[in-house]
Amino acid sequence: MLFKAITTPASNIARLSHRAFSASAASNAKKQFIVIARDFKDPESAERRLAVRPTHLDGAKALKKSGALQLGGALLSDHSESGQMIGSVMIFSADSEEEVTSILEKDVYVTGKVWEHYQVLPFRQAPV
Repeated sequence: MLFKAITTPASNIARLSHRAFSASAASNAKKQFIVIARDFKDPESAERRLAVRPTHLDGAKALKKSGALQLGGALLSDHSESGQMIGSVMIFSADSEEEVTSILEKDVYVTGKVWEHYQVLPFRQAPV
């Protein structure tokens, strides 16, 4: 037998469920969002990225200091020496998806035509 069933008394399940809902029930708590941004694929896209990267990183540092940006980094084509930056992944803490979108729309990677499109997804960090 590969799997063994684990049984838990109903009273424990109720306690676990209550804790899970209590932890996320704070109505004024910031929500987390993952952003996946993809770069344009035209021949000049890498050059545009590098040209505005220092400004983008300065903005990211300010967002990190404010608590809005939890982490961020480049999405890579692969991990080889010749791997290219092809986008970005970020985790934000904000009141709403609209707040995250507003931050992104002001980013030089949007205004400077580095990111072709981005996706904002609701996220919740696991308590591990």
